[in-house]
Amino acid sequence: MRDFGVGAWPARVARQRPHAQAFLYRDHFTTFAEVAERTARIASVLRAHGIGRGDRVAYLGHNSALFAEVLFATARLGAVIVPLNTRLAPRETAYILGDCTPSLLVWAPPFGGIVQDPQVAALGIPTIEVGDDPFTGPLATLIAQASPDPIDEPIDHDDLFMIQYTSGTSGHPKGVMMSHGNVTWNVLHAILDVDLRIGTVSLVAAPMFHTASLNMHFLPTFLKGGLSIIEESWRDERVLDLIEEHRVTYLSGVTAVYESLTRSPRWPTADLSSVTVAMSGGSPLPESLLMTYAARGIAIAQAYGLTESSPGVVILRPQDAVRKLGSAGSPHTFVDLRIVRPDLTPVDTGEVGEVLVQGPNVTKGYWHNEPATRAAFVDGIWLRTGDLARMDEDGFLTIVDRLKDMIISGGENIYPAEVEGVIVSHPAVIEAAVIGVPDPRWGEVGRAVIAVAPGARVTEDELLGFLDGKIARYKIPKSVIVVEALPHNAAGKLLKRQVKDEFGN
Repeated sequence: MRDFGVGAWPARVARQRPHAQAFLYRDHFTTFAEVAERTARIASVLRAHGIGRGDRVAYLGHNSALFAEVLFATARLGAVIVPLNTRLAPRETAYILGDCTPSLLVWAPPFGGIVQDPQVAALGIPTIEVGDDPFTGPLATLIAQASPDPIDEPIDHDDLFMIQYTSGTSGHPKGVMMSHGNVTWNVLHAILDVDLRIGTVSLVAAPMFHTASLNMHFLPTFLKGGLSIIEESWRDERVLDLIEEHRVTYLSGVTAVYESLTRSPRWPTADLSSVTVAMSGGSPLPESLLMTYAARGIAIAQAYGLTESSPGVVILRPQDAVRKLGSAGSPHTFVDLRIVRPDLTPVDTGEVGEVLVQGPNVTKGYWHNEPATRAAFVDGIWLRTGDLARMDEDGFLTIVDRLKDMIISGGENIYPAEVEGVIVSHPAVIEAAVIGVPDPRWGEVGRAVIAVAPGARVTEDELLGFLDGKIARYKIPKSVIVVEALPHNAAGKLLKRQVKDEFGN
């Protein structure tokens, strides 16, 4: 085997722990030996469909064991996996597919409507349907008939493994290129800094099309030889059942799901004693929630990262969660940070500046977007995060603001420019500014401040209904404020900060 990439992991882990359980999905266990064989068979299926080195394979579906196996099989061929956000509208999905030009689209119900949408169908991408039951559906039949012989394709850490799309401030998603090395180093960070061990039992309920769930939770558990309980979504009662029945040790989620779990009638009495690691990202957890979990013996480790860093940048380890409340944490083992002023000179301790990152987990750039790649790096080495932060004397980072005005709602990144572009397509709207406002459940949600044409009128319900179907629902603002005019400076630039100061509470 000359494969040092992610696609070789099933075979490599199976050599050590062939009979250990790798997945639990829909009450069906799969051992590492079975995952290794199924991955080899799926690689044969993909190769029979013409997939080879460098080809893109897009996957549209909820969390499943089959998604993980397709990911490994794609990587084994030297091809590139493109996980698609299941929450996007057909127009958004079509844009991403048109940008990455996959040679194959693997999809699972209930997303046939998106695959058959005229905007997606017009791209003419060959497809494979998983079927309602991944163990007996169309793809399962192909897997059973395929060769289990391993495919020997040499893969190095510099080879491209995955493209994950993240919305850009220009309103168009950008494809973040992740090499096998990027992801391998990120997984190593997770294993080291989260202290994962053999015998880890992870509940993987956050969407695996997101880099945090995939690269910080599922893949580290897999490489460590642990059991991943793969759930299509987070459901409080189901989560409590699984924790108790299977002695889950590792959870990950955003503020909203952790808060939701505490509202279950079973929360005071549920047996949570097996949970040793609980990770959170997206936004800092409120002290009251940290204390609620601490009272149940669970210290939540908070983290900060971005898709471009695969995603780990810093982590607030459980032992520091209360002492450094509000901090995003300190850098992962092999990550280096700089905090700089606009002229790129280093800030002093406690001074606010932009966060720059370098490390083996940092992307080399964006798919077919050299201008964006050049703009994203300083000296071609240091990634500009677009986030403003300060670092204390102990090396802990606190995020202060976002240069890109990004809104993080329930762990989902929302870029105002993209939403504003759709809002102004309404005939009554002449200008829009989307800002983030605090929300007790989601951390923050979008609010649209709009100016309408003279004599025109639009209600909040009408505008929100207009957006439904044009963008993903989580991107749709939760409130609308109509004003006579939005503020601008002398050069005509919209004063977003002024809008946020006036309407952001």
